This record gives sequence, structure tokens and C-alpha cells, in this order.
Amino acid sequence: MAEHEHGKMNIEEHEKTFAGFVRAVTWAIILILVFLLFLAAVNG
Repeated sequence: MAEHEHGKMNIEEHEKTFAGFVRAVTWAIILILVFLLFLAAVNG
């Protein structure tokens, strides 16, 4: 087994996945806020 070298791991896929997760959460929050504003506007 090779010795561990700090900072040598390729994390490009991890970063892409995390960026997608952050984007999805951001859109979910925006959609929830729009929905809540709609409910408030129609006295839901």
C-alpha cells in the first residue's frame, strides 16, 4: 500500500457533485419562497 500524500487526491468529481447539490438546494429554497408568497397573496 502506498503512503498517503496530503493534497494529492483528485477531487474534481466531488467538487462537481457538491456544486450541483448547492445549486439544487438554492433552487428549492427559491421555489419554496415563491410558493409561500403565492399562498400569502391568495390567503391560503
